[in-house]
Amino acid sequence: MFERNLFTEEQIFFRRTAKKFVDKEILPHHDKWEKSGFVPKELWLKAGEIGMLCPNVPKKYGGIEGDFRFNVIVIEELARIGATGPGFAVHSDIVTPYIINYSTDKQKETLLPKMVKGELITAIAMTEPNTGSDLQNIKTKAVIQNNKVILNGSKTFITNGYNANLVLVIAKTDPTKKAKGISIVLCEDYRKGFKKGRNLEKIGLKAQDTSELFFENVELPAENILGKSGQGFFQLMDELPQERLSIAITAVSAAEAALNWTISYTKERKAFDKKLIDFQNTKFILSKLKAEITVARTFIDRCIKEHINNSFSAEDGAIAKLYCTELQFKVMDECLQLFGGYGYMQEYPIARAFIDSRIQRIYGGTNEIMKEIISRNL
Repeated sequence: MFERNLFTEEQIFFRRTAKKFVDKEILPHHDKWEKSGFVPKELWLKAGEIGMLCPNVPKKYGGIEGDFRFNVIVIEELARIGATGPGFAVHSDIVTPYIINYSTDKQKETLLPKMVKGELITAIAMTEPNTGSDLQNIKTKAVIQNNKVILNGSKTFITNGYNANLVLVIAKTDPTKKAKGISIVLCEDYRKGFKKGRNLEKIGLKAQDTSELFFENVELPAENILGKSGQGFFQLMDELPQERLSIAITAVSAAEAALNWTISYTKERKAFDKKLIDFQNTKFILSKLKAEITVARTFIDRCIKEHINNSFSAEDGAIAKLYCTELQFKVMDECLQLFGGYGYMQEYPIARAFIDSRIQRIYGGTNEIMKEIISRNL
């Protein structure tokens, strides 16, 4: 791939640390975690020790106060080895900005240092059993009474749900309104009436814990509403572009990793007394994929620059998520084909990457929703 000039010397050093950690602490154990269905909390503590969690948190709360490029490096290093288990992106890229931007000073002082260290694992609960991308019609309710919040409802497909100590719950504080009736509520795992359901069995992302969550008359202090009541939908709209950029970065990085695995495999594998790489069909497929990934990587690096300069739009977030996740699945399919029968074997990373890639077009807003967002400015 082309030489990238996106990262500072400090960030290049950070990548070396992240790479060493991923190769030592994650790669040898990921198969075991895929069988157990979750990543042990000890890994979070180890990641916290070297600064891999919440790198954008200000120094006064224990973070390194880095920009989003530090998050990018963590995403890319995990994708390089096909590690989909650690839910670091949800914790660092999605939840952390809500705490930094909308919580009180007291909440920041209490939560952020523990999040940085990996002592407090977080999740965000949007999706409901009968509500997918239509957030304005969620059924979970947070009734405000006597300076308390009473939370009732259920959520599903929640990444980090099994391990989470703190969940940001999207709920209706005013059922008579749509967007202006939604709030984000902080719910700690020790609250009475908050129950975690089964760790869901998925076709992919086997090592990543994904759970159902249930709230039955959970009583919370009023200050657990993030920001002010009724601001939740607009807070979500402000933060979703980064979430979608994070998904797009994962997609490009995973596609690049799959291409590299496939190039190595076709240089070793022989058919009809020739290496696979020497067949014109193989070279043409790999060349086209390399060209498309290179173009996508160029666009994503531009998006990252715009994001750290606070000029990244919701439309660009939708374009990045749509294009890169579609490309990711195409690359996985083409590369798996070149592995032949071995590509269908779970022991090969390309097989797992093919299955893992399918969800990318669904979460973070389905790709159909991405098209809807893009169409608004046509």
